[in-house]
Amino acid sequence: MKNAILLALLVLLSACSGTKKVIENSKKETAQVITKAPQVTETPKTPEIPEVPETPKTEIPPVETEVEVETPISTPINDEVVTPPPAEEPILTTPVEPKTTFNHSSWNEILEQYVSTQGNVNYRGLNKNKTPLRNYITSLGENMPNSSWSKSEKMAYWINAYNAMTVDLILRNYPVKSIKDIKDPWKQRLWKLGSKWYNLDEIEHKILRKTGDARIHFAIVCASYSCPKLANKAFTATSLELQLNIATKAFLMDTERNRISKNNIKLSKIFKWFADDFKTNGSLIDFLNTHSDITISKNAKKSFMDYNWNLNQ
Repeated sequence: MKNAILLALLVLLSACSGTKKVIENSKKETAQVITKAPQVTETPKTPEIPEVPETPKTEIPPVETEVEVETPISTPINDEVVTPPPAEEPILTTPVEPKTTFNHSSWNEILEQYVSTQGNVNYRGLNKNKTPLRNYITSLGENMPNSSWSKSEKMAYWINAYNAMTVDLILRNYPVKSIKDIKDPWKQRLWKLGSKWYNLDEIEHKILRKTGDARIHFAIVCASYSCPKLANKAFTATSLELQLNIATKAFLMDTERNRISKNNIKLSKIFKWFADDFKTNGSLIDFLNTHSDITISKNAKKSFMDYNWNLNQ
């Protein structure tokens, strides 16, 4: 009986130890599972591969190319527009007035107000308001041409000065029927420019004719009917070449002052009084053909018209 009991106890103990081992083994497996579980959860970290942020890099090149294309389109084109042309291009051959060049705008205003497009001068109106003209002549005296002025700037200055002083001479003697009714009209030194007193003769013969440009004879006006018409715009350096050509052609084609045909020309006495001035670049016929719409024969018969000294009003 005792042996049977001992045998039963041994069987029971072995069963308990087996159960213990099973429990321990299960705990170990559970521990292994638990310890392995973090490794499973860490696996998602592997997708954080450096290649993932690199995918936008494949999109960057197109963006960069767009920037490179846009930049040269805006800047160089604007530079090309703003950049001045080379020195040999005509635009830079035109005289450019420096900042110190005299401004003739006040004389221009007087001309526009008191001189018609036909060149007739409203001396009566001007005589009632002489101040602007006197102020302009005063400003001429305070701004004499100097060595920095171009030839065109000097010519515009002296042409405007001559015409303004001629008008002033008439106003000083107004009312008058003719400039020739005034004693020594071209020799009176009535206008102080700088430190010197000038007369009309000196400006015409010692300054303007010395330029060698015969067209000045159709720009300066002697306040008479047979003279060239007084332009109702002031002469300027930048427009001088065009203005001289217009004045010359207008005078030649004016049948009141010249009558021109192919074989017969009846000219203003200006061409007689200043004959040498029109022969500096050829003959008188060459000069006329340069500015006339009619081609004149070199053998054309020539005569001169009477000169009307009545006031240009």
